[in-house]
Amino acid sequence: MTLREIIRSLRRVYCHRRLRLRSVHSTFLACTNSSISKDLKAGAYSYIGPNCEIGPGVSMGAYTMLGPSVKIIGNDHIFDIPGTPIIFSGRPDFKPTNIGRDVWIGANAVIISGTTIGDGAVVAAGAVVTKDVEPFSVVAGIPARVIKKRFQTSEEETIHLRVLNSNILHGNYGNKLGK
Repeated sequence: MTLREIIRSLRRVYCHRRLRLRSVHSTFLACTNSSISKDLKAGAYSYIGPNCEIGPGVSMGAYTMLGPSVKIIGNDHIFDIPGTPIIFSGRPDFKPTNIGRDVWIGANAVIISGTTIGDGAVVAAGAVVTKDVEPFSVVAGIPARVIKKRFQTSEEETIHLRVLNSNILHGNYGNKLGK
């Protein structure tokens, strides 16, 4: 085991104990200064960057990365009852937030609670996701809209899904993809 691997391992142990996360893979890593709900579920090699805020009911698939200052929050106030101030209106039924495998969410993006982001999607920096994101879509803007697909053909998506469904537990993806 190299010194770098030892340091990574120690960072992960520290992260898991500090945050008291029980439903995350042993390879999960979160940076400092992030506020993360204790019920987070995170797959292998998922990563949360610095200064993120992750609300309750979030699940992240394997190989998912959240850039700095990503927020997964909101959608938790009723505001359309005439004659009732928002503070007294209560909260709607809880809806979980699901983030697929191999998703990349750029810096300062906001994901509204209760949305689903499909496998292989990319959310641009600063985007505000208010609706579900289809697999392998690249979204940007306020509100986030599809700007392109991550892969050109459905065959490429199938190849990528096959790799995601395999037992990858290391960082050497190039060999798995035949490159």
